[in-house]
Amino acid sequence: MSGPECCSNPPTLNPTGGAGHVDNLAGLRTYFNGSPHSNRALLLVSDIYGFEAPNLRKLADKVAAAGYYVVVPDFFHGDPYNPDNSARPLPVWLKDNGADKGFEASKPLIEALKAKGVSAIGAVGFCWGAKVVVELAKNRLIQGAVLLHPSFVTLDDIKGVDIPIAVLGAEIDKMSPPELLKQFEEVLAAKPGVASYVKVFPKVSHGWSVRYDTEDAVAVKAAEEAHQDLLVWFDKHLKSTI
Repeated sequence: MSGPECCSNPPTLNPTGGAGHVDNLAGLRTYFNGSPHSNRALLLVSDIYGFEAPNLRKLADKVAAAGYYVVVPDFFHGDPYNPDNSARPLPVWLKDNGADKGFEASKPLIEALKAKGVSAIGAVGFCWGAKVVVELAKNRLIQGAVLLHPSFVTLDDIKGVDIPIAVLGAEIDKMSPPELLKQFEEVLAAKPGVASYVKVFPKVSHGWSVRYDTEDAVAVKAAEEAHQDLLVWFDKHLKSTI
């Protein structure tokens, strides 16, 4: 169910990274950026390496600069996956940090955002986080979704989605191979009135949008293209009701 792709290119975590700040929201330590007065919020749900990953915070800052109130919660409560901890290999870690727990923890967080005056909430899920986001989408707790190189997302999950959703995948990805993404695309295209978009990025691997080498110009370009795609998607489909 989980393979080495989930663990490739681990980031060097930085608890003080980013231009935003860390505070508590609905019982979770959360990285914030953007105006708290914005009525459009984006929830970024990390991969297994958690909310202190530098490239993830850099993306959060970029999204905030586009006018969104951005929240990146620590769904792992200070316990992101550590590939150097041989006592807790990924299958063991996942038993303690299932996407179902992330989904449940996100519910009060979304209610807290609404209490702050947010009227439109979108969610972006990376790898592990994509499963959390697709559950939010299936339960219509958000108004728009983007999944990037999803892990554990099934065709049945996609069949249950009826809100605007984009899926950005990698050509080299055993977790969500292009063949599966093609099935996602066909299912979504058959849903009347549901906006959808599926794109496979050539020559990149699982995790490319947040676990790229900042010194590799080609990798940076591919990641930035994905970031731009998600911003275009939400600008088009995440409409405030105010």
